[in-house]
Amino acid sequence: MVDSSNLSLLIFFSYFFCLFFFSMILQAAKLIGAGLSTIALAGVGAGIGTVFSALITSVARNPHLMKQLFGYAILGFALTEAIALFALMMAFLILFTF
Repeated sequence: MVDSSNLSLLIFFSYFFCLFFFSMILQAAKLIGAGLSTIALAGVGAGIGTVFSALITSVARNPHLMKQLFGYAILGFALTEAIALFALMMAFLILFTF
């Protein structure tokens, strides 16, 4: 049989167990979400590689356009790198604001 003091103690501990369990699930979800948001970084790495491989191919085919092609390559690099910065920003927002 459970008397009133043991019942209140049981309710007290079950409440804090539920809070602890919920905080652990929330922390796990935050870590999973931040990890998933960094998947975009793999695409960015491939995109930057593609930009500079296209630059090397273009310069090899037409060397006298190197200055113009290099400007285009730097623009493509900057736009591709912006996607990486957005992905990292999302990961940090998920980790530190929620």
